[in-house]
Amino acid sequence: MTSPSPARSYWPAVACGFAILAIGLGVRQSFGIFLKPVSAELHMGREVFSLGTAISMLLMGIFAPLVGRVADRFGSAPTIAGGAFVYVLGMVTMALMHGEVLLILGNVLSGVGLAAASFSPVLGAIMRVAPKEKQALAMGICSAGGSFGQFFIVPLAAALQHYFGDWRPTMWVLVGLAALMLVLAIGLNDRSQIAATHKAGGDKQGSMQAIREAFGQRSYVLLVIGFFVCGFHVAFVGGHLPAYISDKGVGLSLFGITLSPAELGGWSIGMVGLFNIAGSILWSASANRYQRKNLLSLLYLLRSLVFLAFVLAPLSAFSILAFAAALGFLWLGTVPLTNGLVGLMFGPVHVTMLNGFVFLGHQIGSFLGGWGGGLLFDITGGYDAMWWISIALGLVSALLHWPIVEKPVYRPALATA
Repeated sequence: MTSPSPARSYWPAVACGFAILAIGLGVRQSFGIFLKPVSAELHMGREVFSLGTAISMLLMGIFAPLVGRVADRFGSAPTIAGGAFVYVLGMVTMALMHGEVLLILGNVLSGVGLAAASFSPVLGAIMRVAPKEKQALAMGICSAGGSFGQFFIVPLAAALQHYFGDWRPTMWVLVGLAALMLVLAIGLNDRSQIAATHKAGGDKQGSMQAIREAFGQRSYVLLVIGFFVCGFHVAFVGGHLPAYISDKGVGLSLFGITLSPAELGGWSIGMVGLFNIAGSILWSASANRYQRKNLLSLLYLLRSLVFLAFVLAPLSAFSILAFAAALGFLWLGTVPLTNGLVGLMFGPVHVTMLNGFVFLGHQIGSFLGGWGGGLLFDITGGYDAMWWISIALGLVSALLHWPIVEKPVYRPALATA
């Protein structure tokens, strides 16, 4: 992979990528806070709100390969800035909504925008500007930004919601935060690295050739399917855990501090983000010693065990926070491991686009996890079925990652050329 010029440090890019993911994903994860108040104000079941967020997640995946191709060709900075603009426009639409149409439209715009201002373009830039021996650590630190956003922004949104007593002022605060991504995108300028790769002749393979090659590899297909499970888990827990806690009426009173069930729901998602800061970095750093595919199998197996323990344990504030901490350690460690594995297998030229297809698998899972949670709640009156489905899918993903072959794809035709 192309290494940066010695005169240019890659750490400013890591810092900007960290901040972009913190804001974009932190704001996105806070949408679970709005599930109950928006559904009540608009007089609709939880399925409608869940469907809106699920459509947003699905569009993030559908557009990820396209924006990945744009980033590979024209650079990550303009791609991310454009996506951030559309994302903010979608949030403004939701802040102004008074019906289902604007709810869906706002989610459509935010989903399309976040496709260009999320993991694939950001980590694609990091893989280009960081030296090869530092890529795993740099990607882990950058990915932890999404977790920090969860830790900081989701509880902030819950506290603002409690303070204002209205979801709209809270949404406008989040709009202001999201607008900062437009400026931060400047720090992810990888045009010189892309130009150097082209000059060195690394672009002999066309986009369609790269896509056919990738989907012709069983390991890549298993990676796409396995990442589906990550999306399912993240969307279900992020979108429905606060409502689940609120439904059960579990609050917290400790050392003179009292949290309502709604506030505890926000803090539980924040706890997931806090512990994943360490998790993302440690899982990524482990890739220097162990095969990524084995680490992914272990991670998904542990997720299933954590879900199982949560379902079987008596529900309390302690069990909720313990679950959030344990799941947080396993939350987004999948992202740098999966993206790094794609880069190892196929090289830097089309890495953002190919990671986009993997991310599409993730977002299909997010669509089903987010919408399915609301649908099954409206049908059954609870989330029990979703917890058991999450356990089973984690076990399936652990098995799918084990046979992946972790090595660069051999290209005799390109080598000859």
